[in-house]
Amino acid sequence: MSEPLVVDTGLVQFSERLAGSAAFTALFREGMDLVEETATYLDGDGRTDAKTLERSVSLTYATESMRLTTRLMQLASWLLLHRAVKEGEMTLAQANREKTRVKLTAADPGPQDMVVKLPEQLQDLIARSMNLQTRVRRLDTTIHAPATEQVPTGNPLVLQLNRLKEAFERQTG
Repeated sequence: MSEPLVVDTGLVQFSERLAGSAAFTALFREGMDLVEETATYLDGDGRTDAKTLERSVSLTYATESMRLTTRLMQLASWLLLHRAVKEGEMTLAQANREKTRVKLTAADPGPQDMVVKLPEQLQDLIARSMNLQTRVRRLDTTIHAPATEQVPTGNPLVLQLNRLKEAFERQTG
């Protein structure tokens, strides 16, 4: 049994280089900073803010802070996977298999009419996390898009003519 022939066309897949880019590094730092800022708020000023809320808004605060935390943990997981690719600790194919456990659609915020009643700082963290999630989703789609078929350079008819020739030779041979 022979190995399939792999032709190196010298082309570089954009998706393979994206995780190592400066744009990814900036997104990673922003994501980790947002996780840290959120934890600091929820463990500090957020506790104070929550105590001043009406009972119905207090329930919304608890729900939204849990959704926010879940969303950020999923985003951090995705970012850490792709940092591992950047650092050479795993391949993009391995990251693609592992990312199936990461839910980039997890924990969207509840009804806007309730979210607007939350403390301003929590609203800001929710909005920023949603913005980050949108950008990570877009990047995920780009990085993990199926590889496009490499079109041979030169006359595109040559490939088709060779296939026809092979087919006729098999029938007459």
